[in-house]
Amino acid sequence: MARKIRKKIKKEKRRSTSKRKSCRYCTDKELMIDYKLIRQLGSFLSERGKIAPRRISGNCAYHQRRVVEAVKRARLLALLPYTAAHATL
Repeated sequence: MARKIRKKIKKEKRRSTSKRKSCRYCTDKELMIDYKLIRQLGSFLSERGKIAPRRISGNCAYHQRRVVEAVKRARLLALLPYTAAHATL
């Protein structure tokens, strides 16, 4: 009897699954990932200047690698800040 109650409680505690984010670059083929598009890349940065992971940004693995590469390139050319102390966006 106690086992059934425990199982029922465990089932209730599980997280509800939400709709999976789709990659914005896969859905819209005309969007480009370029290091010169600062506003677009800025949406993938946190307040502290960190790059958002895939589970937050919703990108697929292929496009997330391209975004990371573009952000690093933009940082190297001083188009994007490395940290929050350098941010003037």
